[in-house]
Amino acid sequence: MSGATEGLDGKVAIVTGASRGIGAAVARRLAGAGVALGLASRSGDDLGIGGAVSMSTDVRDPAQVQALVAATIEAHGRLDIVVASAGVGAYGPFLELDPEQLELMIDVNLKGVLYTARATLAHLVAGGGGDFVSLASVAGVNAFPGEAVYNASKFGQVGFVRSLDIELREHGVRCSNICPGGVATDFAIGTGRTADMPELAQMMSADDVAEVVMFALTRPRSMRLMTTTFRPMGEASWG
Repeated sequence: MSGATEGLDGKVAIVTGASRGIGAAVARRLAGAGVALGLASRSGDDLGIGGAVSMSTDVRDPAQVQALVAATIEAHGRLDIVVASAGVGAYGPFLELDPEQLELMIDVNLKGVLYTARATLAHLVAGGGGDFVSLASVAGVNAFPGEAVYNASKFGQVGFVRSLDIELREHGVRCSNICPGGVATDFAIGTGRTADMPELAQMMSADDVAEVVMFALTRPRSMRLMTTTFRPMGEASWG
């Protein structure tokens, strides 16, 4: 994409869920564009990105999120971009869903984004503006059988960020939901997906989704993308 990294060099970003999948792909793209990084993941992996602040961070714990934000700002001086990418999924009939999986999806997918926003948005406002990007899902705008709780977590995530867009636009903060369809990562492997399922071959890659994140981040400051949905060509559309 021509010009896709213009205007990002020298900025500072935090990415959650950064050790693998979409989060890792986004982090690498940002680093390649000259963005200094704070990387939050359960493993604390720095992805080999020089100068990145990386901490083992469970987004279900507000104190851990706050610590990562503080360390990033101490190292890099400010904060311009937040990409909330941490997420989990479990698929199957609601009445058969393990209660622990129910709690995990709500805590990571919804409350984790709330805690990330709470820890970061004041810094974006104080800096005169920035971007808060939430990696949601088409499951945040359409309902699917076998995904009731995942739907609930993602509908909540999308609604929350839509409200932030209204609240923070006047402060120069753009709040965007990025809502992909099927992505071929290890997401939900063992909790509704299997590594050998043929559908994975038709799904998008994590890099495909990172490209859309970069597109949102590099739009002129005079415009914003609120909710962007997209799907692989081999996946049917609903809703």
